[in-house]
Amino acid sequence: MPATWRALRRRILTPNVRETKLDRRGFYVKSPAARELLESVGEHFLTGYAIAAEAGSIAEAEYRLENLPAEFRGFAYEGAGMAFGVRDGLPFGGHWVADFIAEPGARHIYMIYVGVGWALARLPRFRWASATAALTDPVLRWLALDGYGFHQAYFHTERYVRGQYQDPAFPWPPEGPSSYASRAIDQGIGRATWFVCGADPDRVADQLDAFPEPRRADLYSGAGLAATYAGGLSKAELWTFRGRGSAYIPQIAQGSAFAATARIRAALETPHTFLAAEMLCGTTPPEAARICDEALPSPSEGGAEPAFELWRQRIISQLASLQETNT
Repeated sequence: MPATWRALRRRILTPNVRETKLDRRGFYVKSPAARELLESVGEHFLTGYAIAAEAGSIAEAEYRLENLPAEFRGFAYEGAGMAFGVRDGLPFGGHWVADFIAEPGARHIYMIYVGVGWALARLPRFRWASATAALTDPVLRWLALDGYGFHQAYFHTERYVRGQYQDPAFPWPPEGPSSYASRAIDQGIGRATWFVCGADPDRVADQLDAFPEPRRADLYSGAGLAATYAGGLSKAELWTFRGRGSAYIPQIAQGSAFAATARIRAALETPHTFLAAEMLCGTTPPEAARICDEALPSPSEGGAEPAFELWRQRIISQLASLQETNT
């Protein structure tokens, strides 16, 4: 494909970087440092998206992604997952996501699944089957709805965060159980609320506590993931967030463990990963990753309660046991 056409495709498909600016989104600005961090996350997400939108091959995309800063590389892989999902969902799209997951993206599989969920928010529903064809893992597929929830909360904040909207009878994944979809979406909404509230722990907690109580555990789980993976907090602020979410410590710990596992698996851990895991999980990122790996259900498990939720509950149980051992 000529380079000029690929560049044009990138321009057509890639959202404008202005959309990631906190002022543009109407998000709270805690400090200049927090603004820089959160906006850098958005910019690197869109960089990854643009790389995948323009790439003529998976190898080309991988080369460019691997040259991005380690702190933000996971977000770029998430953006690439979205772009490849969009490309698969377009007519004559191909099998970009499957090829991406097969080799270079294997270490970033959690982020890629989440990224494809962003694509669902941008594609018509009749194209969803093509966009998600590669999401064959019955446990991890629910991560796509985390991505969908994040997108909706990030770009439709008034409706999904302040208005607390829930999508009724969400139609994906078609295998169900459909009753779990709104919970997975809430995990993404909780993660996005971290950005909406500028990584300010009190504002995040105030916003999550405004939701109906039955939704809060999943929302706090998503916020715990964001607090660990994206960061933007001091030790004192992490302690504040833990205290404000004291009723949901198990879910915060589980979300934090997911984030630590994603960074460890991709060899992208940072000093903040260790600090947040210690404060929110009560352990180290490698230990959190070990727990997540050992708790992973087999594909045959699950039913009315999906295997993904069994995984989360096992992680919560094992983290609690670890805390009891250490006290």
